[in-house]
Amino acid sequence: MIFLGIETSCDETSAAVYDSCSGIKSSVISSQIDIHSRYGGVVPEIASRNHALKIETVFYEAIEKASISVSDIDAVGVTRAPGLIGALFVGVSFAKGLSYALKIPLIPVNHLSAHIISAELTHPELVPPYTGLIISGGHSHIYQVDKSYNFRLFSYTVDDAAGEAFDKVAKMMGLAYPGGPAIENLSTKGNPDAVKFPVAMKAQSNMSFSGLKTAVMNCLNQGYFTKADIAASFQSTLVQTLINKSQIALKHFNSDKLVISGGVACNGYLRDKFLEYFKDSCDIYFPSKYLCTDNGDMIAYAAYKFMHFRKFLDIKGTARDNESSINTII
Repeated sequence: MIFLGIETSCDETSAAVYDSCSGIKSSVISSQIDIHSRYGGVVPEIASRNHALKIETVFYEAIEKASISVSDIDAVGVTRAPGLIGALFVGVSFAKGLSYALKIPLIPVNHLSAHIISAELTHPELVPPYTGLIISGGHSHIYQVDKSYNFRLFSYTVDDAAGEAFDKVAKMMGLAYPGGPAIENLSTKGNPDAVKFPVAMKAQSNMSFSGLKTAVMNCLNQGYFTKADIAASFQSTLVQTLINKSQIALKHFNSDKLVISGGVACNGYLRDKFLEYFKDSCDIYFPSKYLCTDNGDMIAYAAYKFMHFRKFLDIKGTARDNESSINTII
């Protein structure tokens, strides 16, 4: 079967084609990073308008690269939540039109679940059950995935997401957007042990990064340390926090497989530290860096995985901007 995946949850317009026999056949992304960088972050209205401008072009390019015709599509998967409501609306509306015109199933996909199972595209040997840590600009969650691809929420951030903390700290330092790569690059010139930043909620499963962000701001104002040392210490503290929370989850579920996905999972320092820390106790799976950012590949693949046991979205289905639980959207 041929599955089309459409992703428009934030600032990437993406479409991909997945063949259940041969895997990903095409993947196209139109990024808005250059547009939003001048504002220091994503502007929802601008993102929505650009999705509307790009979605048709991206779709046809994905079809052409896959060497198929539109009529060959057997089902369409689309990100329904979470994300920017205007951006989601563009993708859901386009997918509903295709579903109606082609008389094919429309499969709603939760963006977070797709990020987690995208690791299976990079690691075909990976099968659930496993624990999934998703870390991005909007989310920091830990889920347990069972054999039927049901997602049980274990922990989440009570304030800033990990990627949001990277972006805000980078902005404090006068670095470019997006902040994650800028902080990672600056950190290579600093000492990760220079500043002892506080770690919030040490003994709890949930996460908090707003206090760390405030501590960085105070440290910058004091002027005792170089920006490189502050960046390196901030990055080290945040990564160690994620390691600690993952360890709690793995112990709780008696799990020996950990998937780490989302934009922050592109960070090389984070990858090295997780692999080092869990080398003797747990198998670590990262998607490729391409799949860590928003993409249609993971939506098409999730649609394939979810088609046989999830409800379809009818023509009256709507986009949703936020979901507390993956299970509630389907």
